[in-house]
Amino acid sequence: MKSEPANAGNTVLVIDDEPQIRRLLRITLEADGYRVLEAATGQAGIVEAAQRRPDAVLLDLGLPDLAGLEVLKRLREWSSIPIIILSVRDHEDDKVGALDAGADDYVTKPFNSAELLARLRAALRHAQPHGVGAIFTDGNLEVDLSSRTVRKNGEEVKLTPIEYALLRLFVTQAGKVLTHRQILLEVWGEKSAGQTHYLRVHIAHLREKLEANPSAPERIVTEPAIGYRWVLKT
Repeated sequence: MKSEPANAGNTVLVIDDEPQIRRLLRITLEADGYRVLEAATGQAGIVEAAQRRPDAVLLDLGLPDLAGLEVLKRLREWSSIPIIILSVRDHEDDKVGALDAGADDYVTKPFNSAELLARLRAALRHAQPHGVGAIFTDGNLEVDLSSRTVRKNGEEVKLTPIEYALLRLFVTQAGKVLTHRQILLEVWGEKSAGQTHYLRVHIAHLREKLEANPSAPERIVTEPAIGYRWVLKT
């Protein structure tokens, strides 16, 4: 008996005005078990998302009727579904702007299909977060969000309040790219929004305590000039 694809039941909405890109994405996604919806304009994409309630959205920034960022902001007014930007724009400002506006990830065109599918899986996992009070497990790491205790290989890890605040943010947003600004606002507040040096220091300390090799981190991964991402090991 043929087994059901792992992603069967998950629907992805592709909002892109290029027919060739939509065709490529449909082939790639359906081969991995996803159902696919399509929209060629921003307005059609918003309507499709509202009516069909997909599990994730792949959104181009260069749409003919509405700016992709405007579509993103409108979707974020009522939905928290994973939204991954697919764009030829690879400037850091474009990436940071989209992530700050609520995108879960940003992939530049032309893209590697395997990487895109991995990013999509991570975004869908993030859409099913561990509830408050749950125990987050990732490989040899265990974070009890109710008791605020952290264990690595079964041994308790002592964290400062700032380090724990960073860790909690990362594990509850696992797989999602977090910009420097998003992290600073969440952990330090509005007045520290530009103090990225604070962040680098505390990230280094957190890596020392949690990573097998802090100089080549596998969990708290740097997104150059943008921010950081917690990469799930399991």
